[in-house]
Amino acid sequence: MRIVFLMIILIWTVFADTSLYPKRECPLFNNLKHTYNRGDIRLDMHRTYPMLKHHKGQYLLKVEDATPQQRWVDDDCLSLRPLRGTPLYEQKTVSKKESKEKKTTTVSQNSRSKDNLLALSWHNAFCETHRYKKECKRGLFGKKRGDNTFVLHGLWPQPRNRVYCNVPKRTIIADKHKQWHKLPEPKLTEQTKEALAQVMPGLSSNLHRHEWIKHGTCYGTDAEQYFSDAIALTQSVRQSRIADFFRNFSGKRVTLQRIRELFDEAYGKGSGKSVELRCNRGMITELWLHLGSGDTLSVMLRNGKRVHSRCNRGIIDRAGY
Repeated sequence: MRIVFLMIILIWTVFADTSLYPKRECPLFNNLKHTYNRGDIRLDMHRTYPMLKHHKGQYLLKVEDATPQQRWVDDDCLSLRPLRGTPLYEQKTVSKKESKEKKTTTVSQNSRSKDNLLALSWHNAFCETHRYKKECKRGLFGKKRGDNTFVLHGLWPQPRNRVYCNVPKRTIIADKHKQWHKLPEPKLTEQTKEALAQVMPGLSSNLHRHEWIKHGTCYGTDAEQYFSDAIALTQSVRQSRIADFFRNFSGKRVTLQRIRELFDEAYGKGSGKSVELRCNRGMITELWLHLGSGDTLSVMLRNGKRVHSRCNRGIIDRAGY
């Protein structure tokens, strides 16, 4: 009897400490029969999930930002280790390299980053895949801020492992656990914060805090300048023929080649080669603009890194679910 009791304690301890890695974006259900998924929540490929129980080919997970937090999912949707090609595998590889180097990332506050990636989300598609987010809740008249336009995800100094510059370890841990409400508020003027709210609906989810802590601290300026630059670059695309094209062709499938042609027409020949598509469930979710040095978006794109895009075509999602 004592041996059985010890075995139960051992199994419970293993499960309590087990975090699982998503293999794909499977739905997270409220019940074992998979008949209801409040909030239409799916596995996020950028995070791990604590396993509470395994039963009949299902995992019971703890999902921090879900209501209720306990959710059921097929066990073939997760693995004990990150799979090659998934975001968490790449993140783990970068982390290993950083620990081997044993160096603290520092940056001077008077040397603005000249090699950056501007990530712009097509808000319709983002909310189609993240309906539970605050910025995706509809208002009184059925609309939400950001419908039918590009919104700012982030401005990321390159290379990709250039993150968390001069940031305390405790803050880094809070950010990696998505406890963005615990992160310090960036020092911005009221005017800049109002302008940021117009291009970054994720402000309501404290996205700006996360972006500043992880990426902005490596930009080489204060938060005011970092977000001012990001706002200006985002507005340039929102006011361009690229944004008009996305609005006019919503619901239709378009190619990377056509989008790159539009960038060449709007920002000069060769600009399109620095543009990458990001797709999910057949939809175009983001444009990634690889920027080099320069004073305008046209010059930055022409000086930017020439990239290969894994996604070559996708549907431009309409507003609404």
